[in-house]
Amino acid sequence: MSPTNLTLSLLAGNFSICRLGPEESIPPWALAEEFFSITRTKEELSLVCSQEVVPHGVQSEAGWRCLMVHGPLGFSMTGILASLTTSLAEVVISIFAISTFDTDYLLVKADNLERAIVKLKEAGHKVIY
Repeated sequence: MSPTNLTLSLLAGNFSICRLGPEESIPPWALAEEFFSITRTKEELSLVCSQEVVPHGVQSEAGWRCLMVHGPLGFSMTGILASLTTSLAEVVISIFAISTFDTDYLLVKADNLERAIVKLKEAGHKVIY
């Protein structure tokens, strides 16, 4: 597998990217669904989770869809995110990327999803949805 012929799958549902204070505990609602991501820094606690579980009043941006790169991807592989994001940047599609030990996830706004899939396919990637 090279970065020019990756396979991606569209995860079900819509996601929100949330920002909480750095001192806040991880809320149980963020863990309610199968896919979530948590990152804590000294400045913030960032959560990516199903938009349906985010309580009113939480600072968040809803309306994201998530594409998972089929892995596992070796740490020696280079250019994976670049091969995905370069073609999307050409058509002004913003992304939010998450990397795990095994693979990468690319979030795009739902209203850009179809255009993103077209561009990823044009770049030689396969998208399953």
